[in-house]
Amino acid sequence: MERVKMAEAESLETAAEHERILREIESTDTACIGPTLRSVYDGEEHGRFMEKLETRIRNHDREIEKMCNFHYQGFVDSITELLKVRGEAQKLKNQVTDTNRKLQHEGKELVIAMEELKQCRLQQRNISATVDKLMLCLPVLEMYSKLREQMKTKRHYPALKTLEHLEHTYLPQVSHYRFCKVMVDNIPKLREEIKDVSMSDLKDFLESIRKHSDKIGETAMKQAQQQRNLDNIILQQPRIGSKRKSKKEAYTIFDTEIESTSPKSEQDSGILDVEDEEDDEEVPGAQDLVDFSPVYRCLHIYSVLGARETFENYYRKQRRKQARLVLQPPSNMHETLDGYRKYFNQIVGFFVVEDHILHTTQGLVNRAYIDELWEMALSKTIAALRTHSSYCSDPNLVLDLKNLIVLFADTLQVYGFPVNQLFDMLLEIRDQYSETLLKKWSGIFRNILDSDNYSPIPVTSEEMYKKVIGQFPFQDAELEKQPFPKKFPFSEFVPKVYNQIKEFIYACLKFSEDLHLSSTEVDDMIRKSTNLLLTRTLSNSLQNVIKRKNIGLTEDARHAAEEEIYTNLNQKIDQFLQLADYDWMTGDLGSKASDYLVDLIAFLRSTFAVFTHLPGKVAQTACMSACKHLATSLMQLLLEAEVRQLTLGALQQFNLDVRECEQFARSGPVPGFQEDTLQLAFIDLRQLLDLFIQWDWSTYLADYGQPTCKYLRVNPVTALTLLEKMKDTSRKNNMFAQFRKNERDKQKLIDTVAKQLRGLISSHHS
Repeated sequence: MERVKMAEAESLETAAEHERILREIESTDTACIGPTLRSVYDGEEHGRFMEKLETRIRNHDREIEKMCNFHYQGFVDSITELLKVRGEAQKLKNQVTDTNRKLQHEGKELVIAMEELKQCRLQQRNISATVDKLMLCLPVLEMYSKLREQMKTKRHYPALKTLEHLEHTYLPQVSHYRFCKVMVDNIPKLREEIKDVSMSDLKDFLESIRKHSDKIGETAMKQAQQQRNLDNIILQQPRIGSKRKSKKEAYTIFDTEIESTSPKSEQDSGILDVEDEEDDEEVPGAQDLVDFSPVYRCLHIYSVLGARETFENYYRKQRRKQARLVLQPPSNMHETLDGYRKYFNQIVGFFVVEDHILHTTQGLVNRAYIDELWEMALSKTIAALRTHSSYCSDPNLVLDLKNLIVLFADTLQVYGFPVNQLFDMLLEIRDQYSETLLKKWSGIFRNILDSDNYSPIPVTSEEMYKKVIGQFPFQDAELEKQPFPKKFPFSEFVPKVYNQIKEFIYACLKFSEDLHLSSTEVDDMIRKSTNLLLTRTLSNSLQNVIKRKNIGLTEDARHAAEEEIYTNLNQKIDQFLQLADYDWMTGDLGSKASDYLVDLIAFLRSTFAVFTHLPGKVAQTACMSACKHLATSLMQLLLEAEVRQLTLGALQQFNLDVRECEQFARSGPVPGFQEDTLQLAFIDLRQLLDLFIQWDWSTYLADYGQPTCKYLRVNPVTALTLLEKMKDTSRKNNMFAQFRKNERDKQKLIDTVAKQLRGLISSHHS
């Protein structure tokens, strides 16, 4: 029973499971029915399930049949309606087909028009896009065209600016186009082209400047000459109310403006054409002749391109080369003044240009560079002038050269260049000028002396007398008292020579003008040159005349000429002695002879050196006369009443001067003297000084009056006079002498010697 119950229970469960599966099959999507069917076949009751499935299918068929039977009449009606509709649908289809055919036929042109409209719209869009792109490209092309035009017209600096804008502003906006890439690749080449062309312009400028330096310098020197003339006029007319322009204003530098849009300034080669001005017209400024824009442009271009240092080095190197060429003088420069003038013009032109570059550019050249060039120029110029001026034998050419050098120096000094060395060199040329004058006047004197009759000048009237006096300021009271006709005690060569000496002095003064010398320096220069004229040139001419046998000089005339030589020589010695300035109270012991005496001995040496052409007796007599006069004058100087006191130190200095004179006498200034003959002129001074310096009174007093006395030439009166001067000094300078035994003894000795000298003097007079 239990088995039966269990079987029934399982059968019920299986039936329920099959029912569930059937419901699931009925309600589930066909795609998902596979798992459900698999669960049937996994079990063992699939046969029963199939039976149950068949039963369910039959049930559904019966339901369908019932439903069909219920709706059959409606289905038949619907079919009937559909058959009716099919005929109408065919008619409609035929109408639609016919309408479509007509529409296609009628719309064919419209379609073509629409297609054309479509193409037009497409072209319109393309054109619009193209215009937009061209609007971006057009500024680039315009800038590039502008760049090429600027380069074509040689406006290089604006071209470089345009290139910068093109590269950094315009090309980045259209960088994806091929032509832009070509432009970008071409930019470095354009920069190099600009550099090369601007450098070519600079080279043309430098070459033009080199060729026209003399014109620039000539203009600057003309301007300096005009300013100097104006200064002289103002100095001569101090009351004129016109204002004086300063040199700085007179030489205002013309600053050239760079106009980037001016074709003329771009194409100018560097030198402006200026016609020759008349002398009365205003001379243009030196910088007005030059257009410096090529330098400025090239400097700016290289600065923008980051190659300024390269440009500066190139410019300085080229200008140094040009400086060396300018400073090389032509070999025949000394032949004419124009040779010197052209040489100076080139130098001035070179430095005027460099000075302008210095003040109008920042750092292209600096002061150190200019100073270096000027030092080189100064040394080479001075060397060239020394060499070439030495060939000049014409004093007029030397004088013109001096004036040209002064103008050259003044011109460069205006621009701030130191010219002291040039004026120092002019002092050297002054000596050469003096030599050329001496040679010229030697010929003049020779002609005067050759044409003279050496007869006294006769005058028959007061007018003739005044005419001669006007030529030669001769004063003779006895001659003035004599009645006409009367004769001057000289021939015609005297006033002629006198006038020529004045002309010589005037010629020397001309050279001293504008040398910035003091009146003392000018006087010394004139005195030195005139002394040479008298002692060498005129003296030689006179000596030659005296030696010539065909000159009819009387013995009285020769004697007068010789006496004049002796007198003039002694007067010259007196002039030197007037410069003596002894400190008679000095306590210092000197170590060298006095300056005035050294100059006097030098004068005597040079004078006697030119006496070699005189007759030997005349030269010897002149030399002996001079030495005796010098010795006598020195003795008078020592013993003169104005010298109330003197010290042993002063005697020592005086002794050094006498030794200098003795050394001169021993040197044999004039040949023909026996040994020590000239020294005898100073024997009185020598014995007197030895007596006092050695304080050898015992010997002097013991041997006085004997022929072999060591101090035979010492007069006791002279010795006493000098001793009294030292005695007063000893007393006044030794306030406490009474407290020092040595001083008291010395004073007693001086008193004793003075007393004995007075005894000698008294016995001599008695």
